[in-house]
Amino acid sequence: MSHTETTGTAGTGGAAGTASRLAVRKTYKLFIGGAFPRSESGRTYVVNSAKGAFLANAALASRKDVRDAVGAARKAFGGWSGRTAYNRGQILYRVAEMLEGRRAQFVEELTALGAPRAKATAEVDAAIDRWVWYAGWADKLDQVVGSANPVAGPYLNLTSHQPTGVVGVLAPPDAPLLGLVSVVAPVIVTGNTAVVVAAEDAPLPAITLAEVLATSDLPGGVVNLLTGRAAELAPWLASHMDVNAIDLTGVPDDLAATCEEAAADNLKRVLRPSPTTWTADPGLTRLLHFTELKTVWHPTAP
Repeated sequence: MSHTETTGTAGTGGAAGTASRLAVRKTYKLFIGGAFPRSESGRTYVVNSAKGAFLANAALASRKDVRDAVGAARKAFGGWSGRTAYNRGQILYRVAEMLEGRRAQFVEELTALGAPRAKATAEVDAAIDRWVWYAGWADKLDQVVGSANPVAGPYLNLTSHQPTGVVGVLAPPDAPLLGLVSVVAPVIVTGNTAVVVAAEDAPLPAITLAEVLATSDLPGGVVNLLTGRAAELAPWLASHMDVNAIDLTGVPDDLAATCEEAAADNLKRVLRPSPTTWTADPGLTRLLHFTELKTVWHPTAP
């Protein structure tokens, strides 16, 4: 393990001077049910900078971790989807406030992963702005895309959008913060809960986002974040019978085809866009993809 030179107060007796100390290397954990457990397998992997320097260790999630995350997401679904849309918007805006407070850390992490500082700064700013944009739709979606339907008979007929349930999300490897925000925020804003597999080679922004979520008002279990190999975790997530939908944005075509086959067992809703779809103006496509239409009939006075 490498060491660094520090100047200041020595570690023994408070005496001033120059001391050599070992760096405290961080091992990032998973984020499941609002807590930060280690992988049940005990495995980790090394995360290096673009120049090959050691940055941190990250947990290497297993099939059992996927099951635990899905269980946490299912447990949180009723409470999260049952909140008013206005309250969900408030909570998500609070997440944006916390993201803003960690802005410098996100920039440093993206820079370490190889992004030029100007590009890293622009990505962080875009990610925060996009989170705010999605938060604003929480209590506006039904007014824009819901409808009052003309029907034959003395009835008031209304259609609204309801959350699908537990959604598996494979984050895109490009733009590890903006891509992550672009696929997670639209899932949870409508009341779904999520199990997210972060980009394997660039997990640090995702883990820092998990720390933001843990210290915001977001209830535990709404977002569960796993780090590790998408090739290992995605098939189990796609085949899990308690997952209602899956977003395959971050997986290659050959793995996506395997996941689509596995998802057919319980008729999951599958989103398989092109790898760069999330980079465009967000629009409402992702917001609506993980919702179901609910139509209510109410008799009117004769």
